[in-house]
Amino acid sequence: MNEPPQPADGKIAPTDGEVHDVLPDDLDARGAGLVGPYMFPDNDRRRIPGALYLVLAVITVVVVTTADGSPMVDGGLVAGALGLALFGLYHLQSGWSLQIDEADALVAAVRAVGFPVGHASAQMAWRGLRSRPTWRVLVYSNESPPEWRGLAFVDGVDGEIVAAHVEANPEDWS
Repeated sequence: MNEPPQPADGKIAPTDGEVHDVLPDDLDARGAGLVGPYMFPDNDRRRIPGALYLVLAVITVVVVTTADGSPMVDGGLVAGALGLALFGLYHLQSGWSLQIDEADALVAAVRAVGFPVGHASAQMAWRGLRSRPTWRVLVYSNESPPEWRGLAFVDGVDGEIVAAHVEANPEDWS
């Protein structure tokens, strides 16, 4: 059997069995002592930058009106303040409070598809101009291999089923 090539510096290269993937300490949740379920961040955090944008727009308009005639201030700042205000208002109206977590969305999806669920996956998405949070839940029946699969869209604010689709599993598991 051939020996693996030796590096030029004389150190012995590790074998495949000795190499392991390790997360850096700042990314390892278990190493940092964080235990428990993952909590999805709430959309109502969008309201904070929205309020900051509105405050900045107001400050800009006040500066423009008080420093009228200054070479440092012109009408372009008013246009920028208007853009900031519109952006801030959009953030305020799209800051929905997430009332339904992924576990609640899974329960609603199971009711919508109508079969016992084995494997499932939930993903947060946003729909519409107002960015309403919606869970996309992909479910498979609990047989091995699964005979059915379904996709349900569950509103993240009130838990309503937006849409659901069920079909025989077309995947070939042989």
